[in-house]
Amino acid sequence: MVRGKIEIKKIENKTSRQITFSKRRNGLFKKAHELSVLCDAQVAAIVFSQSGKLYEFSSSEMEKTIERYRKFSNDYFAPGRPQVELYMLELKKEMDIMVKKIDLLEVHQMKLMGKGLGSCSLAELQDIETQIEKSLRIIRSRKADLYADQLLKLKDKERELLDERRRLREEEIRETLVRPMLPVTLHTEKNETIGACRTSKRSSEVETDLFIGLPATRL
Repeated sequence: MVRGKIEIKKIENKTSRQITFSKRRNGLFKKAHELSVLCDAQVAAIVFSQSGKLYEFSSSEMEKTIERYRKFSNDYFAPGRPQVELYMLELKKEMDIMVKKIDLLEVHQMKLMGKGLGSCSLAELQDIETQIEKSLRIIRSRKADLYADQLLKLKDKERELLDERRRLREEEIRETLVRPMLPVTLHTEKNETIGACRTSKRSSEVETDLFIGLPATRL
């Protein structure tokens, strides 16, 4: 939908004027920020509302930007240099060009996202499709590289786990070979102890026999 042109004149309604001021101020600061980011430019904007309230934006420190402007203006507007009006006109032209470029970039970005394609011709759609396919190839290539790196890491981890499992298995086998020696020794000692107890018992039975009556005559 094409936006209609708005007549530039003072807004009489105070509420509407305040709302428009707030929106246009935010839009101005947004454009200034985009200009500083896209073009690596040092941008500063100063706005005073009707009530005298100060609003400002600066891509860097405002004091440094103002100091730079003062130094530049003193050098640029020296006698024999172009007048202020000419400089302002040139600056305005550059600003208009940059604003148009930013608008075109925003429209192109929306088209790449699949929005606002109703006004596109067949050639424009084919160009957008080509750019998207190129971007997809780059994304898929990067995705494949990440998958390959992840697979290598998983294989290294698997190798470490197998080595650890093999080491634990070898330790378990060594312990199994040593463990049967102990029960045999204990069993032998136990048998010797039981035999000694039985021998002692038999001796005790012989020595403690009780005889009643006269002793037998020995020949």
